[in-house]
Order: sequence, then C-alpha cells, then structure tokens
Amino acid sequence: MSYDGDRFKDRSEAGRLLGERLADMGLERPVVYALPRGGIPVALEVAKALEAPLDLIFVRKIGAPGAPEVALGAIVDGENPQTVINETVRQSSHADASYLERMRAQELKELERRRARYLGDRKQIAAKGRTAILVDDGLATGASMKAALLGLQKQGAARVVIAVPVAPVYVLPEFEELADYVLCLNPARPFYGVGAFYEDFHQLSDEEAVSLLREGWERHLDAAPVRSMSMRRTVSVPPYGLEGELTVPVDPRGLVLFAHGSGSSRLSPRNRSVAETLNAYGFATLLFDLLTSEEAEDRRNVFDIAKLAERIVDTVLYVGSEPDVADLPLGLFGASTGAGAALVAAAELQERIGAVVSRGGRPDLAGGHLADVTAPTLLIVGGDDHEVIALNRKAQGQFSCETMLKIVPDAGHLFDGVGQLETVSEMAADWFAHHLRLPPETVHPKEERHLTDRADIVAAIRRAMHALPAPETPEFAEVFDQYAAAKIVLLGEASHGTSEFYRARAAITQRLIEKHGFTLVAIEGDWPDAAIIDRHIRDLPPRPSHKPPFSRFPVWMWRNREVEDFIAFLRRHNTDLPVGEQVRFRGLDLYSMTSSMAAVLDYLERVDPQAAKEARTRYECIDPWSHQLATYGRASLSRGYALCEEPVLQNLLGLLEEELSYSARDGDDFFDAVQNARLIANAERYYRVMYYGSHKTWNLRDRHMFETLVRTLDQMGPDTKAVVWAHNSHIGDARFTDMGRARNELNIGQLCRETYGKDAALIGFGTHAGTVAAASEWDAPMEVKTVRPSRSDSFEALCHEVGEPRFLLDFGERVSPALRRALSEPYLERYIGVIYRPETERWSHYSHATLPDQYDAFVWFDQTKAITPIPVEMSEGADETYPFGL
Repeated sequence: MSYDGDRFKDRSEAGRLLGERLADMGLERPVVYALPRGGIPVALEVAKALEAPLDLIFVRKIGAPGAPEVALGAIVDGENPQTVINETVRQSSHADASYLERMRAQELKELERRRARYLGDRKQIAAKGRTAILVDDGLATGASMKAALLGLQKQGAARVVIAVPVAPVYVLPEFEELADYVLCLNPARPFYGVGAFYEDFHQLSDEEAVSLLREGWERHLDAAPVRSMSMRRTVSVPPYGLEGELTVPVDPRGLVLFAHGSGSSRLSPRNRSVAETLNAYGFATLLFDLLTSEEAEDRRNVFDIAKLAERIVDTVLYVGSEPDVADLPLGLFGASTGAGAALVAAAELQERIGAVVSRGGRPDLAGGHLADVTAPTLLIVGGDDHEVIALNRKAQGQFSCETMLKIVPDAGHLFDGVGQLETVSEMAADWFAHHLRLPPETVHPKEERHLTDRADIVAAIRRAMHALPAPETPEFAEVFDQYAAAKIVLLGEASHGTSEFYRARAAITQRLIEKHGFTLVAIEGDWPDAAIIDRHIRDLPPRPSHKPPFSRFPVWMWRNREVEDFIAFLRRHNTDLPVGEQVRFRGLDLYSMTSSMAAVLDYLERVDPQAAKEARTRYECIDPWSHQLATYGRASLSRGYALCEEPVLQNLLGLLEEELSYSARDGDDFFDAVQNARLIANAERYYRVMYYGSHKTWNLRDRHMFETLVRTLDQMGPDTKAVVWAHNSHIGDARFTDMGRARNELNIGQLCRETYGKDAALIGFGTHAGTVAAASEWDAPMEVKTVRPSRSDSFEALCHEVGEPRFLLDFGERVSPALRRALSEPYLERYIGVIYRPETERWSHYSHATLPDQYDAFVWFDQTKAITPIPVEMSEGADETYPFGL
C-alpha cells in the first residue's frame, strides 16, 4: 500500500499506512492512544499493525476568564488526570488559583462523563514505562494533541510518538521539539482543513466509535470482557430534575430502576455494587435520587412512601422517552424504605413492571397496596436482621402475586460481611433474568405484517399521527416537548417561502427556549447578516454596515413578517437576562464572502490597524470578482490554479496566531471575526470547485454549516442546546434520499446524526397545495406562486389523503413496524427552494426518499400560503427601526 500525496480513501486507509511505517520502527511496549472520535478508526489500524493495545485519551480545554474560546490550559485524563497550563495565557488573562481549580473541577466532571460514555468502567491503560503512540485523523492547530502529549509525559511514558496522516507543515516543528518522534504522512502546504484530505470524512457516531473500540479490545489481551462494557450517562428525571445515572450495556435484556433507602441516595455503594453485577448480566440500570437536595433536608420526606412511590412512577414514565431503553422490560430494586415505595409504584404500574427485588426492605410500608402488586417479587433479608425478617414474612402473606423470601445466612441489615453483598447481587440477577423477558414483536391491531393497499397505508398513518391545532395556539408547541431532551433540534421546511413553516418553527422554538433551556438559534442564512440580528436581540449597539441584513437574493427568505415577529420575541426574552443566559442568533451559510471580508477588516481596524492593512492587501486578490463571485470559479478553472486561496488562508491563520491578544479584548468579537475568515476561506473553495459540477460544492457548503454549528456550540459551552432552521434538503438525513444514494451528497442532518446520535432530532415539514413565495430564476424577482397539488405517487399525497389539516407523524414507537416497512419503500418527496418551476415540477422539485429514516418526525400542513416579505429599502430613521430598517 502506498500514499500518492493527494487524498486518503478514509480514516482506516490512513491508519493502515501509518501502521506500516510504525511497524518498522521496533517500538518497545507500545500502547496506542486515540483522540476521539476521529482518531479511533486511524488508531485501530495502527494498533492492529503493532499488535498493541488500544485506548482513548480525552482532553478538555480550560478557557481563559472572559474568553472561553482561548485555551488557558487543558485536563488530560488518566489514573491521575494531568492539568496542562499555558503560563503566558494565565498571566495575560489574570486567571487566579481559585478560577483554575473551579474550571478544572468542571472540566474533569465532563471528562469523566465522556470516558464513561465510551468505556464504561474500563480503566485507562497506564502509560508509565511504555511507548505511547498518540493518533488522530489529522492536526489543525494541534492544541488537543499538544495537551495529550504533555499529559502522557507527566504520566511517565518512556517515549511519546505522534502519528497523524496529515497536518499543516507549519505546526510540525513545535511537535518535533516536544515529542520523541513525529510521523506525518502529508505535511501539507497549503492546508485546507483535515477533511479536505479524505474522500470519506464522515463524522463518527458514538455507536460507530464504540464498535471500533470493541474490535480493538477483542484483538488484544489487555481488553476487558466485551459483555461487561457499558455506556453510562448522567440523566435528569423530570419534572423535578432528579439526578440519575443510567448505564446501558451492549444489547441490554432489561432495565432495573433502583429505589434507595432512607438517608441514602443514588450514590449508595451497596446499590452501585448490585447494579454493576446486573450490568455484567446484560441489564441496564438507573440509580436516581428520590428527592431533590432541598427535599432531602426535611426528614419527613424520607419516610413519605406515597411521595417516594410517585417519584418512581415519574421515573418509569421518563425512561419511556429514552430511545435505547424505552422498549426494555422493566424491574424495580428497592432497599429499606425504598422497597416499600417500589412496591407501591409496582401496584400502580401493574403489568408495566416485570419483577421486583427487595434488599433488607420494608414491604410492610406499602400497606394495602401489596395485594395489588402483579410483578413477581423477591424478598432478600439478612439472617441476623430478625425484626426485618418478621416484617417480610408477615407482608409475604398479603401478596397475591408470585413471591419468594430468601435469607442470607449471618448477614445483618447492611450485608457488609465478606461475600454477602455479592450473594444478594447474584440472587437479584437470577430473579430478573428469569422474569424480565424481551416481548415478542407486537402486531398492531387491524394491521397485517405487510401493508400493500394504499387505503390501509393511509389508515395506518391516520392512527399513528397526532392532530395539531394552529401554530398560534399554546397546545401546538407543547406537542414538541417530546424532542426537548435532544441537544440539537433541526426544524426543516419544504420551501423557503411558506408562512406556516416559519410560524410553526417560531412557535416550537419559543417553547424550547422558554421551557427547556435552548439558547442558540442557528439558521440557513449568512453569518454576518445573522450577527446584526444577534446584536439587536441582545440590545447591543449596531456595527457600521453598508447594507441592511439579508438584502442579498433571496431577500424574502429571512426578511419577512414571520421572522420579524420571531426576532421581536427573542429580543423580549433576552431583556434583563444575564449575558450568559441570553439566546444567540447565528447564521450557518457561506454565501456572504464580501460581507464577511468587510467584517474581518472592520474588526482588525479596531484591534490592530497594521494587521488590517495587510489583510486588505490580501483580500484585494478577490475584489475584482466580489460582485460576480461565480466568475471567480470560472477564472480559476481556466487558469488551472486557485487564484486567491493562499491570501485568504493567510488572513485566517493570521487571526488564529493572534488569538490571545485579540480575544483578551473581546472574545465574542474575536470569535465572530475568525468565523468570518473561515467563511471566506470556505467560500473561495466553494466558488472555485462549483464549475466541476459534482457533489463537492454541496458537501463543502453543508460541512461548513455543520462545522459552524459545532464551533458555536463549543464557544457557548458544553450545556448549550440549539434549534436549527434550514430546508428539508439540509436537515433530513441525506443517506436516505437520492441526494446520498445517487449523488453522493451529505448534509447537516446526516452529520448531526453521525456526531450526536439520539441527541439530534430531525423534523421535516410538508404541504399539499397553496401558495409560496419564490422566484422563477436565480436573482429574479419574488412572486407569489400557486403550489400544485402533490403528485399521487408522493408521500405528500398520502398525507393529504389522511384528511387532517395539520398533524405530526413521529416515526418512533407510534409508527407500527408494518407502516414503517410500507413507508420505507421510496416515495417521491417535494422540495421547493427559492426557485419554483411548476411546469417542470417532477424533475426539478421531486426526489425519492424513505421518510421514516430521513426524519425523526414529519409536520404536515395540508394547505399553506406564502410568507409576507419585507422590502429591502432603508427608510429615514433606520436606527429606530433596526434591524430591518423599516
């Protein structure tokens, strides 16, 4: 195998090439550490070539005070996590010891959460005395790699080797000084970003990453048993925000909820020990607090069995919304007073509970509810706990369900003798294994296993859908609370000019902001235009601007009354909120090259006039094409080279090199300038490759939108939740449409799913007929056009035949397997963009898709009308009517 210096097929190929080179070096006692997630498939191939163990190394950045995007230091995980501090940044930012300790604790908690999510209880392989090989899919700035390198050196690694497929040539000298050896297959100049050097650079999902790790562990003796590997995550149980720890092993066979005793919590070491045994047996477990911290201070609540049982019922309802455990058979494990509460809950929940186990429990506290318990119940009591034995024997006579009393010899109430708790754990595991069985596939009533008749398919949709009121009613948005647990909710539209789509997205987003803590709205619009709106909704003075926002074709897409009303809400919502809690409004698209150049130059004029002069000179390269950027691509193609690639990249690199000094003045302004510079660099590539007529331009644009979203989330903090507004063609998973199948295109919805998994909710929108705001040609005037009734062979036609004016079709458990199979046959789906040509509608506006895979849910409006546009002309007194100048 050889590398031709152009592009790698994928990360695995890059890893095999690195492995070949490293295998010849005779490295002693190697251990391969991958930087997740992109480094995992590369590192797996390296580990195979070296026959070395594979592990992960996690790095969490510590941001500077007031400028979190500036790296003050980092935490590197390990048996003793290492803190790496940039002393220059610490002194410049005036970060004191208390700030460092507070941030270290915060990031260490997040680091531990991520390690548990990927590795469960698996310990990191110690680097001490070994050759540590650090692997990633490429370097950009190299900040995380540098922190990992220094951390491993502090942990006592004998040698540290860095192995990457690609990196910008200018970052390598520093690593060559720090590491014992650096292997880079392609020291790139110019450097376009790591993804540009791969044909396949998809974002790995958590599931894919874990699968690759398991493959690596199975091949080496250092591996932990695969069956015991679990994914652990922290959860918050509504409506009281009860803290919990959900652990899900591979292919779980059931879920057990733990109800702790009085004076204890989810952190009970005995319950945790039992839970670990259940995890090893393949059961998911949820340990959670029955009371809030304030409630626990009142001892009366600790013995309020009715209240504790109510919390268990709430938790059972909650786990039904967690996709990876929602359909599992459910058991309850109660200790002491928690056992009494668990039995009251089991009596209420009836057949929803498959089995109950009580450890040293007080079933007598359930009183008359015992007769209503239907779940087989195991009562475990210590042989020396005589009073509790008597209470359990008396209670056993009141059950009407299957029960068994087991006594652990010589054990007291706490089962703290040698091997006693292990005995309890084995008893519980055997009981749950016998009684919790996965149900057979459910056949929905009145449905056959195969739906072939159109009327039957429509009837099945009618049963599965949820009828919706008008978007202006509070009840409309409440229906979408089911998606609030996601980190990113992507809201689509079947056209760029339909009022109902905008009003519905506004109502849903308002609900997610007000009730569920979402603080970022990201749109399929240009960054500098959205930045003007962002300043407006946060009541900041406007920057000097040569034109009003969103005045480039298609003007009506964001300059309309529906958006204006939503922006007014955002401004009202942000009033009086602290800066860190305000909602932000960001644009993801890359069409604003000239506006972004003006924004970068304006920023540099404020912070560094000399740098502004140099940047202006570089941007002069592209200025002749600034009004007709498409001609730049034609000129580059005809001359055979990238005319302005180097200058625009130099401006971006110049900003990044001055990160500390610039961002210390205003981190938010610096982030805005860097994002504009990135946009210019990506837009230059976009217009340069558009003349090749391939999927590359689409993919470059959607990767830019996705990366902009990710960077904005990172800049705002790890708990930030976002709503994305974009066309269905961008937010529906491209892999399940002609876009991905026939044209090899990807989109932001696909990238979000691959990266965030179930933390991304993709919601499409559709309509049958009505009117729409659109143009007949690019740059042509907007018209209000009549939308033709949907084609009979389309998914829209099926929705129309349901006969409801509005509905939500969630493709989760409400859709039967038979309906899912029927809809998985490709149907035509209509896409109307800023251009609508009814006369060629079949070929210009329809494409095949499998809707249940493309979206998580679909919102239907049978009849729709066009949005109300706002004219572009600025009136006198524009400051008073900012941001749209009306």
